[in-house]
Amino acid sequence: MGFRKKSKSPPVLSHEFVIQNHADMVSCVAMIVLLGLMFEVTAKFAIMFITVQYNVTQSLDTDAEDKPESVNYYKYGPKDMATVFFYLLIAVILHALIQEYILDKINRRLHLSKTKHSKFNESGQLATFYSLSFVWGCSILTSEEFVTNPTFLWEGYPHINMAFQVKFFYICQIAYWFHALPELYFQKVRKEDIPRQLYYICLYIFHIAGAYVLNLHRLGLVLLVPHYLVELLFHASRLFYFSDENKQKGFTLWALLFVITRLLTLTVSVLTFGFGLSHTDNQGFSLAEGNFNVLTVRMTCLSAICLTQAWMMWKFINFQLKKWREQSQIQASKKKAVSPKSRPNKKDSRDSTLQIAYAQVLH
Repeated sequence: MGFRKKSKSPPVLSHEFVIQNHADMVSCVAMIVLLGLMFEVTAKFAIMFITVQYNVTQSLDTDAEDKPESVNYYKYGPKDMATVFFYLLIAVILHALIQEYILDKINRRLHLSKTKHSKFNESGQLATFYSLSFVWGCSILTSEEFVTNPTFLWEGYPHINMAFQVKFFYICQIAYWFHALPELYFQKVRKEDIPRQLYYICLYIFHIAGAYVLNLHRLGLVLLVPHYLVELLFHASRLFYFSDENKQKGFTLWALLFVITRLLTLTVSVLTFGFGLSHTDNQGFSLAEGNFNVLTVRMTCLSAICLTQAWMMWKFINFQLKKWREQSQIQASKKKAVSPKSRPNKKDSRDSTLQIAYAQVLH
């Protein structure tokens, strides 16, 4: 299947050839894995890429006289890397589909500049991912009752057993953020934008994989869902802004929820590592049992979260200060240029000032 229209065929295996045909190449690799299911010799290897591994069956004690009910749970292990690789391929294919059939068509109608075009594509892809992940995460939190009983975050640690949807959620999350690394090359991201995107991609991989490996998937879910909501609001607001520069109300709501989410993340993290896990009975370090409940690991995890939140707040404050400075400069220049008799009303001046300020920051 061809995801991109090629006007001219570049040399085989050249950079331009790989960029234009990367979705087709990845689709071929995924098809090879799927074809492996058809043959008995290769099926046991192919299934390792497609389905989640390390299932464990546990019996639940019931009051009824019937046989006890059995429930399937899942652990993590080295074979998960194969599963992550396969769904990384799926993420690349879906990325190309969204780009070709949705974002490129909208871009052609909006006639955006190269800078806006790049940011529009980034926000379009991330808004789609954040919206799906937020809905999926909310359904997991509701079904697993993580929100109604906060003590689930540390009671019974280590939480080595995961429900299917919890493990599959983490597999897809890790696969998506790993797929974002080669997409920097496939999408021809500008050199000045690569460091910024690398920062948040690596932070996502580090925190999500850390929560998965350290059996802190409950805490990771609780922190990811509100964070994804805030990021969804920001990128959706940016998409509306690029379509119509007068639509800026979403940024005000985003700024408020951003600060609230940072405080919520710090509060839940301190409560879990500082009070919850430190007072549980199962203290100790054991790789075999998946137990990492020691002071060093707890303080390392808490420090990593706090430093990340501090870095995000620092970036946020710099963004707001830059916007306020630009607003004050624009207002000062307007006072000098406009005479008192021909001075516009306050509402129009304020709206135009905000438009120019956001245009300068976001572009």
